Amino acid sequence: MNEKINGNISIRKATTADIDALIKLRLDYLTADRGSLSESEKSTVVNQLIRYFPKHISDGFISYLGETDNYIAAGAFLVISEKPANPAFITGKVGTILNVFTYPEYRRRGIASSLLEKLIEEARTQSLSFIELSATESGKPLYEKLGFQIKTSHYTEMILHLENQEGQSCDTRERKP
Repeated sequence: MNEKINGNISIRKATTADIDALIKLRLDYLTADRGSLSESEKSTVVNQLIRYFPKHISDGFISYLGETDNYIAAGAFLVISEKPANPAFITGKVGTILNVFTYPEYRRRGIASSLLEKLIEEARTQSLSFIELSATESGKPLYEKLGFQIKTSHYTEMILHLENQEGQSCDTRERKP
């Protein structure tokens, strides 16, 4: 079901027919966020997304798109994970919002806000315990307006970057010591 905002912007849920558009949105978001991608990074990302979207678009992945005149102006992703419940996530289901991206010529029209509201509605419908995201400085005011809070914890967030079977890092970013 499409919902219109600001006259000619249509908000709709992505389907498998949108896989090419979702891949383009992901690449454009990554480029805007990180700078240019090497050809190797781009190829690796595209190859993974070609496998990921058909498998997950109806199971654990939701995206809403902002569209005008058959052009995707914006998109946002919600990835749903299920894990053993605890009091912090009593349903065992949590969500991560990724790739909130609006092309520059369509910004400041409420599109990202509408996309996020749809994803929040989906999260409630699916009984997620919470949604988390990593905010850029420019996105932080919008997320706060929608009720997101800075996460505090008595735990220290940590990460272990893994290597593939050939001993090469699976993280192509430069690591800082």
